[in-house]
Amino acid sequence: MVLRVEQIVNDYNLEVIAGEAGLKRVIEKEQVSRPGMELAGLFDFYEFDRIQVMGSKEVTFFWWLSTEDQKIRTRMLYEKKPPMFIFSKNAEIPTLFIEFSNEYGIPLLKSKKKTSALISALYQYLNAILSPRESIHGTLVDISGVGVLIRGKSGLGKSEAALELVRRGHQLVADDRVDIYQRELGVVIGEAPDILKKYLEIRGIGIVNVAKLFGVKSFKENKKIMLVVELEGWDKFNEYDRLGLVDEKIKYFDTDVSYVRIPVTEGRNIASLIEVAAMNARLKFLGTNTAQEFSDSLDHYIKRDQEEE
Repeated sequence: MVLRVEQIVNDYNLEVIAGEAGLKRVIEKEQVSRPGMELAGLFDFYEFDRIQVMGSKEVTFFWWLSTEDQKIRTRMLYEKKPPMFIFSKNAEIPTLFIEFSNEYGIPLLKSKKKTSALISALYQYLNAILSPRESIHGTLVDISGVGVLIRGKSGLGKSEAALELVRRGHQLVADDRVDIYQRELGVVIGEAPDILKKYLEIRGIGIVNVAKLFGVKSFKENKKIMLVVELEGWDKFNEYDRLGLVDEKIKYFDTDVSYVRIPVTEGRNIASLIEVAAMNARLKFLGTNTAQEFSDSLDHYIKRDQEEE
């Protein structure tokens, strides 16, 4: 996806102060930079290809500089042609920045957010748009705060299970196709393509809009994937984990995500099994491993019986 300055201006309601000619400039990096060291004269590590954010600290230091240094260092900031400059809510914009923005055609923008909030919002926004993405076949639901990606071959009942989970009060994120990206190491986010948002495909019924059927709270825009559930047809020759001591993982990008396999047979309530898997995963995240507790208790009883004998 191509991200231009004008899109950020619209999405964040930024005020264009100068450099309107550069609103079509392309943003390529998902990080932002605060050029404090550059104002101090150190340009060896100037990250000029990033969005430049000026907060109260940077502006205060700017006014401490002599008039000559102000002009020299501001020009050096602009000569590398960064994509844009954003001043936070309480940061006063020096006239030099306005002049150079118009001269170089680099947008100079003003935000209504304070510096920390602005950087945090931009970081998440840029990562969501610019991070490498993958599209995978599956259904993503939010089960009591746990993002569960349901995978498996067509016809095993992924969408039907998701429908039942939504009916129970959980939230649909995406059905059939899930777009995923790594926001940071350890955090993989999943969402639906725009055209598929809020829709479920149920064989025999067709396409349904969960937001209209169950209310707007039944749909969520995106969710961190915390558990992957693989549905597969029952195979008597396969060995399935009966205790839950094996902690399997699946890798997306650089992140390992918990992974469980659930065999599908007639009479098994798949939605309930997925719901329990999510609740059990949440217990593990909170530090409670039921399977390990059972195993430890069993070892204790065996050891005690051996001692009594």
